[in-house]
Amino acid sequence: MSALDDTRVPVSVPDRVGRVVSIVPSLTETVAVTAPGLLAGATDWCTHPGGLDVPRVRGTKNPDVAKIAELRPDVVVGNTEENRPEDVEALRAAGIPVWMTEIRTVDEALASLRRMLTEACRVPVPSWLDEAARVWADVRPGRIRAAVVPIWRRPWMVVGRDTFTGDVLARLGVSNVYAGHPDRYPKIPLDELNASGAGLAVLPDEPYRFTADDGPESFPGIDVALVSGRYLTWYGPSLVDAPAVLSGQIGAARTY
Repeated sequence: MSALDDTRVPVSVPDRVGRVVSIVPSLTETVAVTAPGLLAGATDWCTHPGGLDVPRVRGTKNPDVAKIAELRPDVVVGNTEENRPEDVEALRAAGIPVWMTEIRTVDEALASLRRMLTEACRVPVPSWLDEAARVWADVRPGRIRAAVVPIWRRPWMVVGRDTFTGDVLARLGVSNVYAGHPDRYPKIPLDELNASGAGLAVLPDEPYRFTADDGPESFPGIDVALVSGRYLTWYGPSLVDAPAVLSGQIGAARTY
């Protein structure tokens, strides 16, 4: 049976899916929590759920196509931001069905995961996904705060336009200063970040691992919120707790 993935590409998967390989950490957790027996492989970066014991297929940017083929998946699940088009094409050229997700908002995440699970993985909608939809529908932003959201340093890179991370923060009352930038993840010199007018710097612990000793010192005179990168950037079961966790971490922002 064939269905269209988020990129409108037809993907043929059997009526009964028994083996899924995920090449995105968020999707690995999604499949493993929803239907643990389906997951047949994951990347080296897939850390959740804890104790995950499946064959590893290298990284999101360099998946081992031969190893994935050996695992005989009924479908591989990926994401347009996490995975390179050339790797997706190599998998498809090897005869492997690949279901691509495209997620830039919370609403898109909820809809995309629902379709991936039901149409690509052939499993019922899990209760955690319904709960995530309820939780996010009830979120009301607090006091609006203008912020910069670095994701890397050396060079400094920040969240720009049309990102899942930006939408998550906007729903929590954080207005991204660079939401209108032409690039989705622009490189901005530190002096420009500090002159941007932001009163808050949101520093996640991934992809760059910002900590109390590495990052806050670069933003003198403004509040800094150290937040969980998993709750800020992952879409999956973490969506259920993300509003409460991130609201608490943002609320605890302080100057260093």
